[in-house]
Amino acid sequence: MSRTLDDLAHKMREIDFAMLATHTDGGAIAARPMSNNREVDYNGDSWFFTEESTRMVSDIQRDARVSLSYQGTAGLLGMRPFFIAIEGQARLVRDRAQFAEHWTSGLERWWPDGIDTLGLLLIQVTGERLHYWDGEDEGEIVLRTL
Repeated sequence: MSRTLDDLAHKMREIDFAMLATHTDGGAIAARPMSNNREVDYNGDSWFFTEESTRMVSDIQRDARVSLSYQGTAGLLGMRPFFIAIEGQARLVRDRAQFAEHWTSGLERWWPDGIDTLGLLLIQVTGERLHYWDGEDEGEIVLRTL
């Protein structure tokens, strides 16, 4: 059974963290967990807060191609895992109006000064291709063409 983007967005809402992978200056792939905030409806764009001084930011400045991976469970009793992998382009956003639009409760844990935190940055990942595995069902959704 093919899944729609809406089906997958509903499942993604239950996942707290994604792994965001970038390309380092030496060509290696570096991945780190980023909060999905559980309050976001996926529409092809993902938004993550970070700080300007991170290696991830310098990786994105050099090469905007990134990937996101998610893992969740399909049901409470069966606990069958499902996986989502997204390939896309990252963009660094420094606009405080965008900060306010994407700020969710709980982020104060990392940034007590909120959107006024010095060096705060927002990463927008625009998905191009999404691949999912849900039990024996798998498929691909083209989100945007280049």
